Amino acid sequence: MKISTPLLVLVAGPYRSGTGDDPARIAANVHAMEEAALRLYRAGHLPVLGEWFALPLIALAGSRVMGDQPWNAIFHPVSDRLARRCDACLRIGGPSAGADQMVAIFEQLGRPVYRSVEEVPAAGAA
Repeated sequence: MKISTPLLVLVAGPYRSGTGDDPARIAANVHAMEEAALRLYRAGHLPVLGEWFALPLIALAGSRVMGDQPWNAIFHPVSDRLARRCDACLRIGGPSAGADQMVAIFEQLGRPVYRSVEEVPAAGAA
């Protein structure tokens, strides 16, 4: 099945969860979300990650370590705001309170939550 209009899809997955704040493991989590984003793009959609918006703002706000005041004031609130603007959510990966929070927003708004890229209908001419 194809849909005619591309969806703005928030890719939600673990960022820090299960990493012990190890930068290599965090990078692997981001890479997994970005791989899913590329697949969504190739299916005709516009994928976004909250991290793409939050991390540059966090750096500009003067954050020195994950979890400090500037980091906490921006990281999850940006994703919350972004989720409310998106058409759908793709939830990937393992346990993550933050990603589950994004899913809850989509469910509350009655918007679709997909659990794999394959579930998301392709966009483009039928």
